[in-house]
Amino acid sequence: MKSKFTRYFFLLFSLLFTVIISAQEIEINEQDKEEIMTALVVNAQDGSLMESVHVINLNKVKGTITDEKGVFNIIASVNDTLYFSYLGFKSQKVRVTNDMFKFKDTKITLTELAYALEEVIVGSYNLTGYLEIDVKNLPVNDAYQYSISGLNTGYEAGKKNPSAVSKVLGAILNPADLLRNLFGKKPNQMRKLQQVKEDDAIKDLLASKFDRETLTELLQIEKVDIDDILNNCNYSKSFIRTANDLQILDAISGCYEDFKVLNRKK
Repeated sequence: MKSKFTRYFFLLFSLLFTVIISAQEIEINEQDKEEIMTALVVNAQDGSLMESVHVINLNKVKGTITDEKGVFNIIASVNDTLYFSYLGFKSQKVRVTNDMFKFKDTKITLTELAYALEEVIVGSYNLTGYLEIDVKNLPVNDAYQYSISGLNTGYEAGKKNPSAVSKVLGAILNPADLLRNLFGKKPNQMRKLQQVKEDDAIKDLLASKFDRETLTELLQIEKVDIDDILNNCNYSKSFIRTANDLQILDAISGCYEDFKVLNRKK
């Protein structure tokens, strides 16, 4: 009798264990399944439809924009994070849920930002009105000029002197420990660089932004990390301060490729 009870108990336990495992597998498959998600973006203040809002799936590295009715369609899976960006509005991150696939009327609200114009101070150069004298008094920008592959605009890498080129080569041939640590500790984020550069919607957004906010979300690194990477690749403060996010992305990408080559040689 005891043996029979033990056998029944074992069968019941095995059945229960199989059901639990199957349920977990189904849940995992549901989360990994990619579908087209449709939703609506509206202004949180007045409920108006928002056209041309940039929407990025940070997990899939795919982007799109809303149409004239505020609607967007994007490939996503459950638990993916969507990033919404629009000029003059606070950026928003939203986690994808099962309900968003079931119901096509999901509304995402964006909140307007209040902007204040900062005071601009124009420095005096004590001009005299005589061209020959004023030309000598004006500051001269003698920074070394260079270009980034794929971009038509030149940038500054620092003062033009005999050591400028050697400094750049030194950074490539002997990368700083900080640069090695940044890239080495974040290989997955750095691999996203190529994916980002292949998506036109994301590139269009990055070309219009200068705050590094979208870049930090995409690559999952801090703004200070971006500055450290570019500083250790010998990019000038002027470039780091004035370049748009797409140009910064291209600079990081080039620096990362150099790092990978050096890493393989070690």
